[in-house]
Amino acid sequence: MGAPSREEDEAKKMEAGGDTVGQKLDAGALFVLESKGSWLHCGYHLTTSIVAPPLLSLPFAFAALGWSAGMVCLVVGAAVTFYSYNLLSRVLEHHAQQGRRQLRFRDMAADILGPGWARYYIGPIQFMVCFGAVVASTLLAGQSMKAIYLIANPGGTMKLYVFVVIFGVFLVILAQLPSFHSLRHVNLVSLLLCLSYSLCAVAGCVYLGTSDRAPPKDYSIAGDTHTRVYGVFNALAVIATTYGNGIIPEIQATVAAPVTGKMFKGLCLCYAVVVTTFFSVATAGYWAFGNAAQGLLLNNFMVDGKPVIPVWLLLMAELFTLVQLSATATVYLQPTNEVLEGLLSDPKAGQYAARNVVPRLVSRTAAVAFGTTIAAMIPFFGDMNALIGAFGFMPLDFAVPALFYNLTFKPSKKGFVFWLNTAIAVVFSAVAVVASVAAVRQIALDAGTYKLFANV
Repeated sequence: MGAPSREEDEAKKMEAGGDTVGQKLDAGALFVLESKGSWLHCGYHLTTSIVAPPLLSLPFAFAALGWSAGMVCLVVGAAVTFYSYNLLSRVLEHHAQQGRRQLRFRDMAADILGPGWARYYIGPIQFMVCFGAVVASTLLAGQSMKAIYLIANPGGTMKLYVFVVIFGVFLVILAQLPSFHSLRHVNLVSLLLCLSYSLCAVAGCVYLGTSDRAPPKDYSIAGDTHTRVYGVFNALAVIATTYGNGIIPEIQATVAAPVTGKMFKGLCLCYAVVVTTFFSVATAGYWAFGNAAQGLLLNNFMVDGKPVIPVWLLLMAELFTLVQLSATATVYLQPTNEVLEGLLSDPKAGQYAARNVVPRLVSRTAAVAFGTTIAAMIPFFGDMNALIGAFGFMPLDFAVPALFYNLTFKPSKKGFVFWLNTAIAVVFSAVAVVASVAAVRQIALDAGTYKLFANV
């Protein structure tokens, strides 16, 4: 047998709580981000974090862009994010081969940009994006539960916040799964669920679009020039949020060493599901409803409180969406869990020692309770989610990977790769700024309709 590789040595050090970025691993990295997974598990995690119910907003984005621009943006989003996520993976693999395996986005930022960037920019933005995704998932789950309730009990009087709280209680239970790796079976089920509700949504669009009750199809872009321009950037923020991930390093951290090539296989699996679901839902939804497509496609299947597609089909779509949202929320809770574990747990004690189990139970319950409270109080979180997409997902998933790659590998300034990466970083940074302004404008326009604990 040959000598062990540097990556294998690194894996042994990690299992012992050893050095990866110049210091002993804290409990967050050691317990939450334990590295035991295969490339298949990586693919499950990636799919759950990317192919989530926000993809049901793609027809709404098309309504602001039209057929041609919508399809171009969808293709560009897929190509750029697949490329960018591979760049991040390459950088992570490079550092692992050098004996400095990085487990978190802020570890990468600290090594490549400096500790200030990690502490005051990358870290806070990632936390905002991920916890925002937890809140958004909780709100969407509450809305799905309420939709199922109203289908089964028309005229029911239960309020939205009640369903949000019910989902929050269930999420508290899922949140106790100790590590990211322990979600692998949950995320396999999640992969099957996203295919299932996408199929139901497409089937509903085809059924309604070819029936006598088909809504009029108007593919013109509504509004004056000013409204259309802001609508375009809002649509870009929606697409960025749909393709967004924000936790590539944490997902790659779950892979057992040696890591080389495993993330690429996982991304190929994930993007096979992305292409299958994103493009079918976007085209079917926009074809069926045109510029009347709502923020969540499933809402188009209810008119005046009554289903316009077979009840069983709508119930299946809502149920599959609801269950997958529990997996999505749990995945995006992992960075919060990792921070809390690092602050409150003792890496020298066992993962299941009472010294660590009690703080884990209390802190994760408190985190979920806080997110659930926000979701119940502010059910107009969709507007704020567009801001999170523009201000968070666009920099983290479109611009930062290209910057990290150029600073790490220093490709020739005369070469194509350097200028491609530079162009991606500059263009998407500019788009992020404008899209953030558009999202803030939309929040200002809708502020008059905001009401705490509203029953929407």
